[in-house]
Amino acid sequence: QVQLVESGGGSVQSGGSLRLSCAASGDPYRTYCMAWVRQAPGKEREVVAGIDTSGSTKYADSVKGRFTISRDNAKNTVYLQMNNLKPEDTAMYYCAADRMVFKWNLLRPDEYNYWGQGTQVTVSS
Repeated sequence: QVQLVESGGGSVQSGGSLRLSCAASGDPYRTYCMAWVRQAPGKEREVVAGIDTSGSTKYADSVKGRFTISRDNAKNTVYLQMNNLKPEDTAMYYCAADRMVFKWNLLRPDEYNYWGQGTQVTVSS
């Protein structure tokens, strides 16, 4: 099993940037596919970015060109760099992980069985 702890959330104005971090512990981190999932009140979960063990990435259309997911296997950490933030990006952001996620399924939230507690991102206009 893997344990996940997110950090880096906060409040920014529209057009600003934030970098989220997710530190993993437990099983070898490099064997897990990772994702950032957000959920706003009254809305369904949305996987905004996923990265597999080889470093291949997928992004939701809503964040393409603005968000970048990356992983540092030496630090057991996955990052989400968020630029040009918009008010509609406001949500709780969760780090998620699982071992067996095919590349074409990286944006499916049901593929992930391990979740962090979340970090709030609020973007004001």
